[in-house]
Amino acid sequence: MKKTAIMGFGNPVRSDDGVGCYVIDQLRESLGEQPDVGLFDMGTSAFEVLFQLRGHERILIVDAVVNTGEEPGTLYKLPAHEVEAGIEDDPMVFLHSLKWNQALSYARKILLNDYPDDVQVYLIAVDNTKLEVSLSKAVKAAGDRVVALLRDDLLQAV
Repeated sequence: MKKTAIMGFGNPVRSDDGVGCYVIDQLRESLGEQPDVGLFDMGTSAFEVLFQLRGHERILIVDAVVNTGEEPGTLYKLPAHEVEAGIEDDPMVFLHSLKWNQALSYARKILLNDYPDDVQVYLIAVDNTKLEVSLSKAVKAAGDRVVALLRDDLLQAV
């Protein structure tokens, strides 16, 4: 199995925006410690985690996405070439608001030749980012689908 980093982004006190963190929590519970899988709760201020990606052969990202026009819970999976097209190089990025495409840009700079070619992104449509600590039913269900997809992917690679 390729050494895999799974990064969940979001703010767990902003309702559905916390779905990436939820996915990481659920994977920790169901998978436990796996030698070839790094689970990273990126939260909203996790720049330092990027240094821990060295040695991983692929990166899987989970995050919420707003303003898609789709129903909350709609799941998108973007292939690596689409992710690469969206990488930003913004020297004014605020570390407490690091987005996944910015995180990838910085990871590429930090890891240099160790930056993996296999990068995939799972985005879940949301419309509730109010100050709440629970996920909506639709977004939680989508998060559970992502957990199942990632767990199946990891178990098939063994």
